[in-house]
Amino acid sequence: MSMHPGDLGEVPVETVRVVRAAFPKGSLAIRIRDELGGLFSDGQFADLFPVRGKPAWSPGRLALVLVLQFVEGLTDRQAAEAVRARIDFKYALALELGDPGFDFSVLSEFRDRLVEADAGRRVMDGILAAAQENGLLKTAGRARTDSTHVQSAARELGWLELVAETLRSALNALARAAPDWLGQAAEPDWFTHYATRAEESRFPKSRTKRNEVGLRIGRDGMRLLEAVLSPGAPEELRMLGQVEILRQVWVQHFHLVEGEVRRRDPKDRPPGALRLVTPYDTAARVGVKRDIMWDGYKVHLTETCQADTPNLITNVATTVATVSDMSMTETVHAQLAESGRLPSEHLVDAVYVDAHLLVSTRRQYGITLTGPAAAVISHQAASGGGFTGDEFTIDWAGEQVTCPGGKTTTRWNPDRSQAGTSVIRVRFNSADCRPCPVREQCTTSNVGRRLTLRPREEHEALRQARADQDTDTWKERYKSRAGVEGTISQAVGRCGLRRSRYRGLAKTSLQHQLTGAAINLARLDAHLTDTRRACTRTSHFAALRPVEPKPDGAKETPN
Repeated sequence: MSMHPGDLGEVPVETVRVVRAAFPKGSLAIRIRDELGGLFSDGQFADLFPVRGKPAWSPGRLALVLVLQFVEGLTDRQAAEAVRARIDFKYALALELGDPGFDFSVLSEFRDRLVEADAGRRVMDGILAAAQENGLLKTAGRARTDSTHVQSAARELGWLELVAETLRSALNALARAAPDWLGQAAEPDWFTHYATRAEESRFPKSRTKRNEVGLRIGRDGMRLLEAVLSPGAPEELRMLGQVEILRQVWVQHFHLVEGEVRRRDPKDRPPGALRLVTPYDTAARVGVKRDIMWDGYKVHLTETCQADTPNLITNVATTVATVSDMSMTETVHAQLAESGRLPSEHLVDAVYVDAHLLVSTRRQYGITLTGPAAAVISHQAASGGGFTGDEFTIDWAGEQVTCPGGKTTTRWNPDRSQAGTSVIRVRFNSADCRPCPVREQCTTSNVGRRLTLRPREEHEALRQARADQDTDTWKERYKSRAGVEGTISQAVGRCGLRRSRYRGLAKTSLQHQLTGAAINLARLDAHLTDTRRACTRTSHFAALRPVEPKPDGAKETPN
């Protein structure tokens, strides 16, 4: 299909007449068209289509359909039917009343084009640009970020289900590619074990018998891989995606011991960032956050938090489940800088804050990173009466440290932490520590007290952050961060944020960009209709809590 960029034009007169009569109070689609215009143009997506071929349906209109689809929670069929039958959709898309629309499969094809070009962000950026032109988006103030887990579209598998389904998936792929070859290579009992889907209820309950089933599946997979890799097998079979997945899963879970297939010990398996959890979504990984464990991804939402404008999502970042939140702080800032939407202050949770980030964020982007700094972790701090690192006097210029007992050391060694960040290792002589009268408050080591320091700028930034977060001013300012949890709740309830509609990281990322665009559209409409922001829900029991008097001059902090 080809595309020749053109102007979407004005809404046809007859469409306007009928819409005004049928919707005297308007609707979301109508108000957005009236206030923000067409939002998208064909030229924004011109590079996704060739210049020759059958003309494609307007990609500018398709982008708006995708957003409206997520706003209303429609399937592809329902969205295509809405374009064909609903006059408010025709008004938003500037279509004639008699326009037949498009086949629902066009939406899937357009999403594939967006995924291939990594162009999902253009959709959300189109809405943000329109909001900014109309004075509804201010990015120079404060923003807040939080993350949540996202389950893969593929069902969660236990270990036996994983290996059995991986083998069954490879057999089905081979059966399609080379049925005659597989008919000769397959063992007779494979048709009994792998013809139907593996389910937990079909496996034995006893541990011994389950181990036997696992080894039997392991042996069958090894035989199949040997057959595929044998000289007599067609070469193209080795290139099949499901065969490669089978090989990876077997490498991760099985090995040969004296010619026998054995299951790998847990310590001999690859880390979670590399370990496959399902053959049907190879990008999904196992994520763990406190008591929550899931197979899939993680999404980070960043939104503005101004009192006089709608809180709009300005950045969406999707990762596999094993990526830490702290590693995403710089990524989020880089993406905000690229789009020209950097805030002056960034409110985040504790997992996004580190001494290095406190310094680099201000130095590189001019942003104040506000979030709870990690507390001092040491047995001295835990005991409550011990000397923490803050009670040592540091001479940065002279590269020496003096302890609370008055002893000074010059054993100052620059080093790297396990995470690869710059640190300074400081060690006191055991001859000074052993006779020290306050030794019990300082160390239990026989070789003297040891300290690990950050570089000076980071050390001082971390100490200042810890001091600031104990003040009432900081706590009052930080209250605004809690509003982002309501955004996640809205995205979950309205757009199904915590469940991927599609398989793979790229398609899941597109889903989250469209979710962000849909939430922004809904919030812009709420702002245009003067709909009040929802208050935090309070249970009947919590409402009985006695009201504490507020300090003089204290004000409510809007979400």
